[in-house]
Amino acid sequence: MPRKKTKALVRDIQPDRLYNSVPLQRLINRVMLDGKKQIAERLVYTGMQKAADRLKVENPLEVFEQAFKNITPSVETRSRRVGGANYQIPFEVKGQRQNHLTTMWFVAACRARKGISMADRIAVELQDAYNGQGSAVKKREDSHKMAEANRAFAHFART
Repeated sequence: MPRKKTKALVRDIQPDRLYNSVPLQRLINRVMLDGKKQIAERLVYTGMQKAADRLKVENPLEVFEQAFKNITPSVETRSRRVGGANYQIPFEVKGQRQNHLTTMWFVAACRARKGISMADRIAVELQDAYNGQGSAVKKREDSHKMAEANRAFAHFART
């Protein structure tokens, strides 16, 4: 199996039913547990609607897109062994990996919140991400800080 996802290995995902958005369908698929897609859809759509109502935005898809734009990383660090030492080398994040990290960080931040329903967790996390706060945005900022701190090792990166 190749280390990098080739075009042949990337699955084509159909857009979601309500908003016709592929990134939203990726989120629904990531929230889904045990193949219960209808429950995942209901959770995500309810959370988006609650977040839009609280933020006084008419279109919940705008809230989702802005929140995910605030979470999306542009650089990350990867560990690389050079001459007996491990270095954290900054790499630019593009395409599929960028979408994957964004979705994973968002769902992890939602699941880390305890004491409220999943729809409310999604709503609160969307609100926070829309406003540039929250765990998922903090994860992106930490990733960027780590890359900035290790910028001196960028010359070790393979091209």
